[in-house]
Amino acid sequence: MSKIIFLDVDGTLVDYQNRLPESAALAVRKARANGHRVYLCTGRSRAEINPALWELGINGLLGGNGSYVEDDGKVVMHQLLTLDQCRRVVDWLHARGLEFYLESNNGLFASERFEEVALPTLLEYIRRKGKDVEGLTVREIFPDLQFGLQGAQFYRDDVNKISFILHTYQDHLDSAREFPDLQPGTWGGRGETALFGDLGVKNITKAHAVQVLLDHLGADRADTIGFGDAKVDVPLLQACAVGVAMGNGGPEIRAAADFVTDDVEENGLYNAFVRLGLIEG
Repeated sequence: MSKIIFLDVDGTLVDYQNRLPESAALAVRKARANGHRVYLCTGRSRAEINPALWELGINGLLGGNGSYVEDDGKVVMHQLLTLDQCRRVVDWLHARGLEFYLESNNGLFASERFEEVALPTLLEYIRRKGKDVEGLTVREIFPDLQFGLQGAQFYRDDVNKISFILHTYQDHLDSAREFPDLQPGTWGGRGETALFGDLGVKNITKAHAVQVLLDHLGADRADTIGFGDAKVDVPLLQACAVGVAMGNGGPEIRAAADFVTDDVEENGLYNAFVRLGLIEG
């Protein structure tokens, strides 16, 4: 029986330097050839999905940590920050001196000093994953970021969510109090070790997006398999009949998984596909 497979991207399908292992690409192609449906389920917005990933033959995208659902080229759901919400967040971040980037299906838009300020934080994020950071730049880590916007150019009505560099964990706590109409989150670390905060549409998760897609397809949760590597992927694994954590994943995702496969760079996705009978070894 064919399955519906949901793949986180960073740390699951690609490594933390945005490289797609050949074994992962082969696993997806084989699974599609065997009749399984494969969707990306990621914090990335559509603008961040490079052509190489679409060329794997994936069926669609659950993006923005659940704010966007696309199936075979059809937009099933897209929930956005309002223009007023975007303006209020941008003004608050500017006033607080927090560098940020807007995540939109039309592009990623970096704040004025993001490239200058973000490098140490991004290198620490990659370092915590046990990966080499020597020589990396912000533009290599985030090749899709656009620079050069100023002032009111950040006031947009096409934003899925906004990520920002935390000076301290208090910035996240304050953002939650300042914007009760939005969904606050953190990433890049657990609790007070988080490196980034984000603000998105209220009550949106990867689990919600999975249910929206299943309703659209008329499909059964019993046929779903979710893969992830981070705390933000826990709702995805819980929403699926089978949840798989990558070997490079943190303790929260491991605890939520039915089993843990190998590291993303050690054929983790391919080995899990074989173990689940999605493809032959």
